[in-house]
Amino acid sequence: QVLLVESGGGAVQAGDSLRLSCAASGRTLNFLAMGWFRQAPGKEREFVSAITWGGGRTLYADSVKGRFAISRDNAKNTVYLQMNSLKPEDTAVYYCAASRAGISENRSLYSSWGQGTQVTVSS
Repeated sequence: QVLLVESGGGAVQAGDSLRLSCAASGRTLNFLAMGWFRQAPGKEREFVSAITWGGGRTLYADSVKGRFAISRDNAKNTVYLQMNSLKPEDTAVYYCAASRAGISENRSLYSSWGQGTQVTVSS
């Protein structure tokens, strides 16, 4: 069993920055990639970014390219999402997820999920 715990969310103003963290514990050896997804009220959960554990390959949604940066610390089993130039449309619950199937934008390939952390950006 794997436990993913997100932290770092909060309420900020447009243009501010936040860094989200996702700490993984338990049976993490078989994970190939970690991803961040978000879900705004009344909307489907959408892909934000992902990173491979080993090679450092990354993916980003077009809406966050150039503003968000994903990174990982293998020694700490932790993935980070640095979010800069935040916009009101970034407001959502952000979820961390782990994939044994490889890096992907497809949320169905992520088998373990955290509980989420709220990010609220006001104009």
